[in-house]
Amino acid sequence: MPKGIITTYALVFGAIFTILLASIVGVVLLQLKQANQRLAWNQALHTAEAGLHYYRWCLNNAVEDNCQLEKEHFDIEGNPLGEFFLEDFTNYACGEMVSRRIYSTGWANKFPDTQRKISMFYSRSSITGFSYLTNTNVWVESGTQVKGVYRSNAGIRMDGENKSSVLSATSSWLCTASYGCDYLSCPTDCSREGSSCRCPGIFTTTKESNPDLFSFPVEYFNFDAITIDLRAIKDITISHPLQYYWPPVTEVDPIGLGYHLKFLTTGGFEVWIITDLTSTYSYSAEEGWHYDSFIISGEYRYGGTIFTDPDCGLIFVEDNLWVNGEINGKVTIASADLISPSKDTSIILPGDIYYDNQSGSCGLALITEKNILIAPNAPSQMDMFGIFVAQKGRFGINHYPSNLKNKLKITGSIVSSNRIRINWASGGSIISGFKIYEHKVDLNVIYSPPLFVPYTGSDFRIVGWEEI
Repeated sequence: MPKGIITTYALVFGAIFTILLASIVGVVLLQLKQANQRLAWNQALHTAEAGLHYYRWCLNNAVEDNCQLEKEHFDIEGNPLGEFFLEDFTNYACGEMVSRRIYSTGWANKFPDTQRKISMFYSRSSITGFSYLTNTNVWVESGTQVKGVYRSNAGIRMDGENKSSVLSATSSWLCTASYGCDYLSCPTDCSREGSSCRCPGIFTTTKESNPDLFSFPVEYFNFDAITIDLRAIKDITISHPLQYYWPPVTEVDPIGLGYHLKFLTTGGFEVWIITDLTSTYSYSAEEGWHYDSFIISGEYRYGGTIFTDPDCGLIFVEDNLWVNGEINGKVTIASADLISPSKDTSIILPGDIYYDNQSGSCGLALITEKNILIAPNAPSQMDMFGIFVAQKGRFGINHYPSNLKNKLKITGSIVSSNRIRINWASGGSIISGFKIYEHKVDLNVIYSPPLFVPYTGSDFRIVGWEEI
């Protein structure tokens, strides 16, 4: 074969080999670059998350003013991985920080143009996470449906239907006749002790409940930690340009007996001065047989329609208070007598309380020093939305002979220092109060409740995450 042809073949095949080798190297380099880009893509997300956790640390340690909004991110060996940039959007109401949404943009050093942005919603846990929170023994009777965490520092007889956890801080308690226990024939799992029955922290005598969701003893819940600063609420309402403060009613009318706030379907509310109350013979465990003056039989409107401040929805009444109607926006109503240390005020519920919008834009918190009680003339079919806090007293309805109502439905949370009573029974039958009772937590306000709803912890926690 001529030497020229061999040389030609060598050049041709050499060129082909070079082209193939270059293509293979190009593919390898391209795949390596794509792998590095995917790594940088993931590193950008981790770096952005690191920024959010860094800012959360600043929040919980009260040093956010000194937090750097742009900062390097290092691995565990101290090698720089990338950087993050933070943006803070804080929601304030009445000067109080309600929630924070933090945006974090992260990128890796090798590919700074490959960025990922995420946001997290930070808030503090509040009592809205509980359907009930009480400091005493309770009996949830048959026919009651509870959707939400039920928690007590004392014993619980759960004969109703529980859809969530039931928590008690005690391992055992003395169940008396007041809680349906007959010491001559104590319930299963209970034993006779004197004239009472020694029972587990939580027990049931029906098949309605779900014992798998019972847990006891759990950590004692510190009720002192949810003390509300009523003085702060009062000061804010007094200093507000529109004066959302109402003094003791006798300062307005010498024959006044309390205030009645009627929330209107058209928005806003009216203030009525109560001048006459009808007494009803009643019974409560705390007061025995007595007369309640809860039925309004005389009142007049005091002023025109009032609209709450959408940026500071606070109302303070320094007297006993009646509340009902439709709530528009988020409102916190406090009833307390901070002038006379020996007097504690109560809130009476004469009718339905409902929200104009149930998507979370509306919410009501009723806070009082003593009791929150349902009036004897309340409707037989009653609906209530709200967060009800009876600091020193109780939530419920007193026993009114021959006053049997049909159904009570509550959406929200109840905090009651003393025993909650929705109905009264004798001989195993309900004789007054509500025959049917349903209660569920309002999921829409758990992390965005009305102002001054007590928090159960001071730390901010992550309650929402999304990539932008």
